[in-house]
Amino acid sequence: MASAMLNDCQFVRHRHSCWPRVELQKFPRAKDCYIPRLSRAFSTDILKTSSNELKHFCLKPGNGNVVQKNKGINAVSTNVSLTQLELLDAWDDEYEGVIINPNCLPTSANSFVSALRSSLSYWKFQGKRGIWLKILPEQADLVPIAIQEGFNYHHCEPGYVMLTYWIPDEPCMLPDSPSHLIGVGGFVINDKREVLAVKEKCPCYCSTVWKMPTGFINKSEDIFSGAMREVKEETGVDTKFLKLVALRHAHLVAFEKSDLLFVCMLKPLSYNIRIDEKEIQAAKWMPLEEFIEQPFYQEDHMSMRVIETCIAAYEDRYDGFTAHRLSSKLDGKSSYLYYDATASILTPVGSTNIY
Repeated sequence: MASAMLNDCQFVRHRHSCWPRVELQKFPRAKDCYIPRLSRAFSTDILKTSSNELKHFCLKPGNGNVVQKNKGINAVSTNVSLTQLELLDAWDDEYEGVIINPNCLPTSANSFVSALRSSLSYWKFQGKRGIWLKILPEQADLVPIAIQEGFNYHHCEPGYVMLTYWIPDEPCMLPDSPSHLIGVGGFVINDKREVLAVKEKCPCYCSTVWKMPTGFINKSEDIFSGAMREVKEETGVDTKFLKLVALRHAHLVAFEKSDLLFVCMLKPLSYNIRIDEKEIQAAKWMPLEEFIEQPFYQEDHMSMRVIETCIAAYEDRYDGFTAHRLSSKLDGKSSYLYYDATASILTPVGSTNIY
């Protein structure tokens, strides 16, 4: 199945393996290793030993017992020939899968394909399911090799490409790549019933329409924060989040992804306008009646319904959803839940309204 010789940070697995952080004080030659752990392949049910005890791991025909030999461990399995394999540094995920350490991949194509094949064989023997392989820009030459070995593209971000491999002979249960883009719109109306309206600088038809500021939220950004940021960036106006009033769900939009647009009611805290000339042609405070009388809104039923909902929320005829920070035992973190806090069916819980 697999084998590795560990001795004073000299590895048979491959030259780029790293000791666990806890071992660094015992082995000074590993001082440049910054990866947190060795592959958890060496701490499975087959090998009941820590990495500093593991000296040799190999397979030979036998009855499946694990025996000590020469201060090391021989893993014995039936119907397996004596062999010694290089394994990629990796750890288990929570779903019987494996996450390969991108920082310890071999740099040469021959070493990578050898270690990849050995690792896949080992993980199949272990009964693992999904394999996740992140490849960094400087490792791009390894991508076609992994694809040839049966990996599939999953998603790509600035700084890496993610590949996956599904081991079981059954439909793949790995989650699909991200399928949605998330946008926000900020409906800002002042005490004079004037709407903060912008004209976007783009070649599309909407460049002739006065509209609410909109845009995509940033990574790890809350919905209401994204709406306030977009308004500030496009118009220079500071705002306060009041409530979430509408949600539009569309499909096959940009990059053939689905699109979620969250419309937020915002209260202006400042009134002077300073536009972002790279994105916006113009911005102004526009009387509400003039805003909704534009031909575009008269002909677009969805946009008109969004505006009507915002007006109802402004006039306190519609409650909408407010944001409440709650903790969850699922991930041990707190995050925002949007709901109608005026509903009488709700029981008091330990939540914090953002305003």
